[in-house]
Amino acid sequence: MIQSVDRAVRVLAVLQAERRLSLSEIAARLGLAPSTVHGIIKTLQSHGLVLQDRESARYRLGPAVLKLGNVYLDTLELRSRALTWAAELARTTGSAVRTGVLLPGEVMIVHHEPRPDGSRQMPEVGIVIPAHACALGKAMLAWSPDLAPEEPRSMTRDTVTDPGELAAHLARIRDEALATEVEEAVIGECGVAAPIFDAAGDVAGAIGVVVPMTDWPAGPTVPGAVREAARAVSRELGAPAWPPQA
Repeated sequence: MIQSVDRAVRVLAVLQAERRLSLSEIAARLGLAPSTVHGIIKTLQSHGLVLQDRESARYRLGPAVLKLGNVYLDTLELRSRALTWAAELARTTGSAVRTGVLLPGEVMIVHHEPRPDGSRQMPEVGIVIPAHACALGKAMLAWSPDLAPEEPRSMTRDTVTDPGELAAHLARIRDEALATEVEEAVIGECGVAAPIFDAAGDVAGAIGVVVPMTDWPAGPTVPGAVREAARAVSRELGAPAWPPQA
C-alpha cells in the first residue's frame, strides 16, 4: 500500500462523512499531524477534488469528485444492463427500484428507478446504506460472507446486529437467492432484493424494490418479479447460471 495515496483517500472519506471540516478537525479524525494533512489537501485542491470555503476556511469535496462518479456510472456495465429491467420491475410491482454495488460495509446505489405513480421522489443515485441493514446488501453479502461486518451497527431497533444471527440470516438468503428487510435501515421502509452475478459467477451487484411499511408484506408476485429481474441482468452480464452453484 502506498501511504500517501492511502492518506489522500482517507481525507476524501472524512470529508464525505462530515461535509465541511477545518484542517485541525481533519487531522484529528485521521490521527495525523496538521502539517501532513495540509500538504495532502493542497494537492487534492489542485485537482479539484477538495475546495476551501472563503468565509469559514473549512474544506469540502470538490466538483471533480462528481466528475469521477459520473464517469464510473457511465462505464459501469451492471448499471447499463439493469436500466431496462429496473424500469420493468418498477412497472410490474408499482415500487421504486434500486440497483446497488457492494463497498466495504456499505451498498452504493448506482441506479434508482422511481415509483411509476408520478409522485415526487428524491433521486438516490450515489447514496450509501449499511450493507447488513438493507435487502440489497444482504443479497450480496450472502455470496460474500467474508465482507460482513464483525460488529454490525444498529440503524433502527430492528437492525440485526448479532454476528451469529446475521450469519444465519445470510445462509437462508443464499438458499433462497432472495433477501428481505423490514425497517432495518430506515423506519417505515422495507425491501426485497436478489443478487446479480457476472460471467465469472461472482456477485456483481443486486437489484430490489423499496416497499413502504404501510404496504408490507409485499404482494405475492413481488419476490418472483425481483428474482426474474436479477436473473435477466445476470444473463446479460454473461452469468452461466442464476444463482451459481455452490
